[in-house]
Amino acid sequence: MIMWCEKLPNGKVRYVERYVHPITEKEGKVSVTMNKDTAANRKNAQISLQAKIDAKMVELSAPTKKAEITISELAKLYLKEQSKNVKKSTHGRNAIAINKIVEYLGGDSIVKKLNAVYVKKHLYVGAKKPCTKNERLKRFKAMIRWGYEEELIADISWLSKLKPFEDKEKKEKLEDKFLESDELRLVLENMEIPKWKFLTELTALSGMRFGEAIALETSDIHFDEEYINVDKNRDYIHDVTTTPKTDDSTREIPMQGQLKDLCKRIKIFMNQERMRTGCRTTLFMSNEDGEYLEYAAYNKYLKAVTEKVIGKKATTHFMRHTHVALMAEHGVPLEVISRRLGHSDSKITREIYFHVTEKLKQKDKEMVRDIKII
Repeated sequence: MIMWCEKLPNGKVRYVERYVHPITEKEGKVSVTMNKDTAANRKNAQISLQAKIDAKMVELSAPTKKAEITISELAKLYLKEQSKNVKKSTHGRNAIAINKIVEYLGGDSIVKKLNAVYVKKHLYVGAKKPCTKNERLKRFKAMIRWGYEEELIADISWLSKLKPFEDKEKKEKLEDKFLESDELRLVLENMEIPKWKFLTELTALSGMRFGEAIALETSDIHFDEEYINVDKNRDYIHDVTTTPKTDDSTREIPMQGQLKDLCKRIKIFMNQERMRTGCRTTLFMSNEDGEYLEYAAYNKYLKAVTEKVIGKKATTHFMRHTHVALMAEHGVPLEVISRRLGHSDSKITREIYFHVTEKLKQKDKEMVRDIKII
């Protein structure tokens, strides 16, 4: 393109040059103003205009100009973008994992020079269990694919050479992720703290996350319409109440008879406690001061009781998985269960569902195997 000069009303001159947009191929302009039109100013203007055009090219086609981006730079951009779209708690966990991956691979490593052999050698340092290796691989692949989608990386075909590790331990321990109905009854019978017993039963019968359950307000329990409104989640790590984990997590959970009866008993119990303590709060369940129930105290109690009674150290998330198993036992379709959980798609939900339904099929076979009808 050719630079030209325009005289301004104030006596100064504007030097202008055109450039072509790298994507749309439309013309754009850049300009610089000088006090007067001289040979020296023309030369300086050309240098300045070229610098502006170069800067525009980088801005407009930044992805193609990032050929030498390092893994450290990619990680910073990825986490910055993630911070806009995920919960603070989720972002915090992801940041820890990604920063570790950067450490293993070397922050100065050029992304375009990465290959499957190098990654296999460095990504799994110190990781012995397949589940640990697979978690790192999952995080790494997500970051690299994001970089590809943002055109920060030109080629990621080698990524398909990185395969997940077979996790036999995970397959063998699927039953240790939830409670059978008889196990749940036994656990509830042995819980001596009423509030923790209520919370265990509530999460098992509804499928709510711990944070969703303790964030419920009394107005969220609709007895006449028979549903629970879930639109809040208590982030106990950052001590804030936010919206639920995902868009699908904001939902209405239909109350079956047992769940409705339980909610009535909880309401009566909490009203009696609040009359005794003089505490006022909008929370459906709370401590005696009207504040949110504590995760650490409940989780510790739940682990202790379940280990003693059934030999499993159950965590709060067990109850969510238990809900899947209980619903599957009663023939509730997977898509209905998923809606109750607020899941658009969950691998563990499917695994537990099909595990339970397969066991039921096996029982059916055993039941009719030796029957002589004629």
